[in-house]
Amino acid sequence: MTFENYLQQFEDILNHPENHPTYQDDEYYQYTKMNWTRMGRWLKRFEPSEAFQRFVNTISEKQQWIIITEPWCGDAAHSVPMLAKMAAQNPNITVDIQLRDSAPFLIDSYLTNGGKSIPILVIRNQDGVDLAVWGPRPKDCQDLFLNLKEQGKDFSDIKEEIQKWYNADKGTAIQKEIQTLLQK
Repeated sequence: MTFENYLQQFEDILNHPENHPTYQDDEYYQYTKMNWTRMGRWLKRFEPSEAFQRFVNTISEKQQWIIITEPWCGDAAHSVPMLAKMAAQNPNITVDIQLRDSAPFLIDSYLTNGGKSIPILVIRNQDGVDLAVWGPRPKDCQDLFLNLKEQGKDFSDIKEEIQKWYNADKGTAIQKEIQTLLQK
């Protein structure tokens, strides 16, 4: 689906959770409400840097950026709007949102340490060949996550620290990582 379709589905989940089995679980529904707010904030405030814009505008061949995600995912609430805004800088790039928990289960081909961590960005050329894969979080954020997990921190504390990391980084790391992947 397009990013716009994803936003519509996200909003439908919030307005009609009874139509979406996963979101009938109050914990998932509450995560999703919080993620809607986070996404909205990034859509308003995040703008790709001038350096990233210059770089992305040099892409002259068509690319498809496939983002595997779910509305309940906290990391996706930060990364997905940033990725969509980054891709929107160049008309040669189209965005395709694939839900992790729905067919065709593309996530099964892009596991992280054997797990279905999201979001995952798959960048393909016009022939459908993978050029790069990124995710589920920027490297420094992933290192923080693994370190806190290793220390045995409570999951709610980990989520809070990850949230602080995204807010402080403001999308800098994700832009640098995507640019580095595409320059290879």
